[in-house]
Amino acid sequence: MLDSYKRNINYLRISVTDRCNLRCTYCMPEDGVKMLHHEDILSYEEITEIVKVAVANGITKVRITGGEPLVRKGITDLVSMISGIPGIADLAMTTNAILLSNYANELKKAGLNRINISLDSVNPEKFRSITRGGNINDVFNGIKAAKEAGLLPIKINCVISKSKEETDALEVADFCRNNKLEIRFIHQMSLKDGQFSVVEGGDGGHCASCNRLRLTADGKIKPCLFNDMEFNARELGAENAILMAIGKKPANGTVNCSGHFYNIGG
Repeated sequence: MLDSYKRNINYLRISVTDRCNLRCTYCMPEDGVKMLHHEDILSYEEITEIVKVAVANGITKVRITGGEPLVRKGITDLVSMISGIPGIADLAMTTNAILLSNYANELKKAGLNRINISLDSVNPEKFRSITRGGNINDVFNGIKAAKEAGLLPIKINCVISKSKEETDALEVADFCRNNKLEIRFIHQMSLKDGQFSVVEGGDGGHCASCNRLRLTADGKIKPCLFNDMEFNARELGAENAILMAIGKKPANGTVNCSGHFYNIGG
């Protein structure tokens, strides 16, 4: 479906949880945040019904995000439910890969097509510092398992401060070349300051061609990451919320003073 700026809105990103098993310095405070109550989070059945309505209104591409999606119990069940919806051409997931080695085969069997993995440094100590305790070997094992399961192509999301010429970014790029992985450099962003830019090696951040809607874990349809606008699918009904989000999608991002990366999905 076209929005008011003639952009074809065919991509839905679904945050299934605001919880994460890491505390990356640019994403979440060290002592965590106030989490959503269980009853506020959409059930898998609710998510599936919303996706069905979204597909009927032109969505063909779906990405599952978090928080960290693999910490939500039964996540492979949701993958199976969504993959069974006729009309979805691409079903992907973004993960930090800490738990991926335990799930890769199940995810592939459930219908997941491909995966993006967050990796900002291949230096074990630097990785532990950035993530506040993460073990990089878990990520390496997750990447290996994803390859073996056929979750391809594997894309690596590398957050950079200023340039892809930074030491960590260069080392991650070398790792990707040596392991036949695709790399995308994502400049560190700020929702509240409106600081965002295009993704190097990807298609994010191009407002003029943005084709995305976002569904938060508590059922809000957001037409833009860098905007406070949202439409409650539970209160409005899925179709009304989706159509309102498409109809009011802004020409470009500005600021988001109410949301966070960990509960919208980035």
